[in-house]
Amino acid sequence: MALKELSKEDADRVFEALGVVKATGKLRKGTNEVTKAVERGEAKLVVVAKDVNPKEIVMHLPLLCEEKNILAVEVPTREELGSASGLNVPTVAVAIVNEGDAKKLLKELNDDLRR
Repeated sequence: MALKELSKEDADRVFEALGVVKATGKLRKGTNEVTKAVERGEAKLVVVAKDVNPKEIVMHLPLLCEEKNILAVEVPTREELGSASGLNVPTVAVAIVNEGDAKKLLKELNDDLRR
């Protein structure tokens, strides 16, 4: 299964959710942390950057997410993903493990993007 590519509006909603979670919930950042969160079944949403190079760094994530029935989406750049996650550096992957105040927003995203 490939990552779900997002429209500009959906990507903005994902970034909005990441911002809310950053303030009130819990994120895991980076390939290793995200992989662990997915394997443990803690991840609610996995976000991967499209411009990852080499792609092998994140190739295992969509399959893992599919096994665990976790939604995995793709956003355009590592820079956007990093800054939406509160980092001063680009990041290739982020997992939401505690929704905080973004519970409703995440449920809507999940419902919309699984269609």
